[in-house]
Amino acid sequence: MAKLSLSPKILDVLDFGTPSAERDISRGLEKYFVESDAYQRVRSGAKTILMGNRGAGKSAIFKVLAKRERAAGSHVIELSPEDYSYELLSSTMAAEDAGSWAKHGAYAAAWKYLIYILVMKALARKGMRLTKGGGREIHKYIRDNHGAGQLGTLSLLVSYLKRLEAIKIGPIEAGLRTRELDRLYKLEEIQNLLPALRKVLDGQRVVVLVDELDRGWDSSEDAKAFVSGLFQACVSINALHDNLRVYVSLRQELYDDIPALYEDAQKHRDLLEKIYWSEESLLELIAKRIRYSAHEKGFDAEALERAGDRACWSAVFASPPGRARDESFRYMVDRTLYRPREIIQFCSEALAQARGRTSRLPVPYSAIERCEYGYSAERTKDIAAEYRSQYPGLLSVFEIFRSRPHTFGRDELELLCLELAVGDIPTHGTETWLPFCNPGDLIEVLWRAGLLTAEANANGRFLGSHQVQHLNLGAAKRFQVHEMFRSSLGIATETG
Repeated sequence: MAKLSLSPKILDVLDFGTPSAERDISRGLEKYFVESDAYQRVRSGAKTILMGNRGAGKSAIFKVLAKRERAAGSHVIELSPEDYSYELLSSTMAAEDAGSWAKHGAYAAAWKYLIYILVMKALARKGMRLTKGGGREIHKYIRDNHGAGQLGTLSLLVSYLKRLEAIKIGPIEAGLRTRELDRLYKLEEIQNLLPALRKVLDGQRVVVLVDELDRGWDSSEDAKAFVSGLFQACVSINALHDNLRVYVSLRQELYDDIPALYEDAQKHRDLLEKIYWSEESLLELIAKRIRYSAHEKGFDAEALERAGDRACWSAVFASPPGRARDESFRYMVDRTLYRPREIIQFCSEALAQARGRTSRLPVPYSAIERCEYGYSAERTKDIAAEYRSQYPGLLSVFEIFRSRPHTFGRDELELLCLELAVGDIPTHGTETWLPFCNPGDLIEVLWRAGLLTAEANANGRFLGSHQVQHLNLGAAKRFQVHEMFRSSLGIATETG
């Protein structure tokens, strides 16, 4: 295969996009979006609960889905972190033990009420008053109860919760309390409008997207009830009509942190779509961005369109002399947890290192090496921060591996984990969980978080949680610190 050479001018205009889908959607994300099988299942409505780690591309799927649904004439409602606040909920709502009221059911009812109101408001804005078949009824209700100057999204949700709370723990006679609660849980206020809503949905489509539920996550009982109630509401509302779809995205570690979701997993397992990336799909992602960037600036677009993904990569990133032309890709992807945000960040930093030092492509291999420490340090902090609600102080546990060998036998690693758990090796901020971990538990935590990889079999290959969904860690004899963390932690890696 002939080597692809690009114009030196591309160096100054090449752009891999931003790690944030919210900013990237206006810069061309839809044009270089990787239409994975996961996206297709979500687009079809077969899967409505999207799950993956931070930076895995959940928001990208939602942003592209929203844009394409709007282009097709659908009404799209996007709920973002500005529309909910766990801190406000925790400070506003009474605790469960203040009246023995189950918050999960209350939040599910409040979510259903909120989403139905938002859907009817979106439809009413499109002149539904002039339509037949239920439109007038819905418009009249929205006009009379949720017109201009009415409550915002979060306030509307909280107001319904407060109505439930007041009845559940207020000084109300038992019989009346039962009747009033039944009325609120069954959404009696709008129940008679649902047949009319079905008729309207025969001719119009509405998509509701609830994203970034991890923003501000505090692991409180209200936060957990908020999300578990949303899941229950999502399943219920999606049964109303095929033209009404509610989608929810959630990080894997938050899902694992909510007992109500874990216990009811069988009820929504068929609706879950977990995002996974492979080396090949990450290569495709970068190649698409290279092609788009060149096409937008009018440089070598035709040559890049004809070239394969590996040729595109090799035209932009050099490998060491005498090594395979895609060696630089292997080096960089091995220092990710197979998340798009990571490979985009690493490539962007290498490109920035090259500018000012060279006037042409490909980016020298030395530029990749120079930016590795900064990339590694940032990712190490970010990964620890992802788990701050479940495992506070995790970064201080990571630091224990500083300057140690990158490979551990099981006995050696278990001893280190035992010393951490009993406090022989001091850590900071870990007192709520670390002392309760046995060595096997801590190894599991570190493997799930990405710090450790485990030898899967006798062939000596080490695998991380980003590469396999399930692995018998108890049978693994050797472990390694993942390459992404090594530079930051001062851990030497053999080369050659």
